[in-house]
Amino acid sequence: MVGGKFIHWSTPSVETSPSFVDDMWFKYILSVISATIAEGATYPLDLIKTRLQIQGEIASSKGDAGSYRGMLKTAVGIVKEEGFIRLWKGITPAIYRHAIYTGVRFGAYEKMRENVFKKNPDGSYSLWKAAIGGMSAGALGQFMASPTDLVKVQIQMEGKRRLEGKPPRVKNTFHAFQQIVKQGGIKGLWKGWVPNVQRAALVNLGDLTTYDTAKRYILRNSQLKDTSAVHIMSSMCAGLVGATMATPADVIKTRVMNQPTDEHGRGLYYKSSIDCFLKTARQEGFLAMYKGFFPAWIRMGPWSLCFWLSYEQIRKAMGTAAF
Repeated sequence: MVGGKFIHWSTPSVETSPSFVDDMWFKYILSVISATIAEGATYPLDLIKTRLQIQGEIASSKGDAGSYRGMLKTAVGIVKEEGFIRLWKGITPAIYRHAIYTGVRFGAYEKMRENVFKKNPDGSYSLWKAAIGGMSAGALGQFMASPTDLVKVQIQMEGKRRLEGKPPRVKNTFHAFQQIVKQGGIKGLWKGWVPNVQRAALVNLGDLTTYDTAKRYILRNSQLKDTSAVHIMSSMCAGLVGATMATPADVIKTRVMNQPTDEHGRGLYYKSSIDCFLKTARQEGFLAMYKGFFPAWIRMGPWSLCFWLSYEQIRKAMGTAAF
């Protein structure tokens, strides 16, 4: 009160700017953190799957290449002959891969969902839009991350090469990058990128598209809220569909990437992904395309579960809108 009069102090209005928690770069970081958690928890299954997919290959037809048979025997063989810690051999480039691949594919998918295809007026998202968005995002992310995937596959196979009496090709992640560039130049880092991108498109059709579609279907047609129970059910669907669609492309990708190259960076066994498919099917039968399916399914299920639970919970904890 001044001079017998009351003075009302008004608080100046402060215009709040949009929070960074919904910015693309922040979601990118959250997706990479979640992928790292899932990768660390399920990586041994990826190593086992890769070893299984190489069995019976032309590159291993000479000598005792098929000492491991089946998922359990392969796992036990790795532990007994190489050591327990070798189950995580190659995880460094795998994490590097997700720092690019997962961040890009999730950022691209959400951008397409929100700004390109856009949701329907009732909030739903058409399956065809989710399918195109998932495949496009996966292909883009994998193309950018393909060099790290190439290094991961080669490191994963080093233990088996030593057991077969073959000289080691690479010592560590950095050495692997050096050797690849030395033999095939910068473009050599993208050896096998075609089957790699094909696989990623199918994986994301099964993973991103299935999860997004299943989650929205459950929320729309049940009394369940957007909780961990819905995330678990949706991620289980995503893991099964993803493994079923991606395993053939994964087998081809692994074989193309693992083959040695000439001085020009050309593969010595397969000219292309189609050539690999035809030779594998002709010499080992079509079911060879599903070698490693069980560990792939066993891995993709837990991977999807770990990832989606982590991702949704981290987003919720940080105040970011649910996926």
